[in-house]
Amino acid sequence: MANKVTVLGSLNVDTTLRVPRMPLPGETLSTENKSSAAGGKGANQAVAAARAGAETRFIGKVGNDDAGRFMVESLQEDKIDTSAIVTDKTVGTGSAFILLDEEGQNSILVYGGSNQQIKDAEVLAVEDDIAKADFLIAQFETPQAATLAAFTVAKQHGVTTILNPAPAAEIDPTILKVTDLVVPNETESAVLTGIEVTDRASMDANADKFRAMGAKNLIITVGSKGAYYATEKESGFVPAFKVKAVDTTAAGDTFIGALSSQLKSDLSNIESALTFAQRASSLTVQGLGAMPSIPTYDEIIAASKK
Repeated sequence: MANKVTVLGSLNVDTTLRVPRMPLPGETLSTENKSSAAGGKGANQAVAAARAGAETRFIGKVGNDDAGRFMVESLQEDKIDTSAIVTDKTVGTGSAFILLDEEGQNSILVYGGSNQQIKDAEVLAVEDDIAKADFLIAQFETPQAATLAAFTVAKQHGVTTILNPAPAAEIDPTILKVTDLVVPNETESAVLTGIEVTDRASMDANADKFRAMGAKNLIITVGSKGAYYATEKESGFVPAFKVKAVDTTAAGDTFIGALSSQLKSDLSNIESALTFAQRASSLTVQGLGAMPSIPTYDEIIAASKK
């Protein structure tokens, strides 16, 4: 039976500008190409979960504009339940501007827009959507107060909560106490714990610190190297698949969404789920654009057989 995944998160229209290299301060560069696509960390994670086989719902907010309608329609194309997406009549839909260089690395500027207007009451109004899930995922592109409300409800219904603390920010410590699995990258982990991620010992130290703060289970993604995991029962490192990266946008989001589609609620299959997620992410970085490059379950399985 497919996992049921609910995502509380951001909906942004992404505009990608391709540049030969990142500009220096005060420098003007000509762009080689401009493109727009549906995006936002929440939307990307939901699409990744849905394409990987999960029954997916979305909780979020868009503006009363063409961009908002475009975002909702984009999720619906992947059969994501959008009934819990609210329209804000005063603030426009979120957007992101991505600088992408020839090496596939990116820099991203985000305008939160309506994503930042999600209220606790709006989250509590869709308690049934949360209660039906196996997993509830949230990030930091929506208000932490809304995440806390959602995670608190999730725990009341036995739903496993996954926090992607990105972009890195000072965190309400109460959130970690209702977080079952926290999934930062190495930079975000260091920001939250104060412990730089340099080797296995420092990763173990991060896990201990998160555990002390309330989050008992941790995954740290380390880019092209792989992913570290530490649960209450085991820890280890799953290496990434070696590929030529064209665009790293949404690699981490694909990882989290794909992971949630395969992971068991007790995390007992975490290593095999991580391998699946790594494969999905390796496919994403080989394509251009965020959402357009997120693979399907069949594509992930086919790549695994090569």
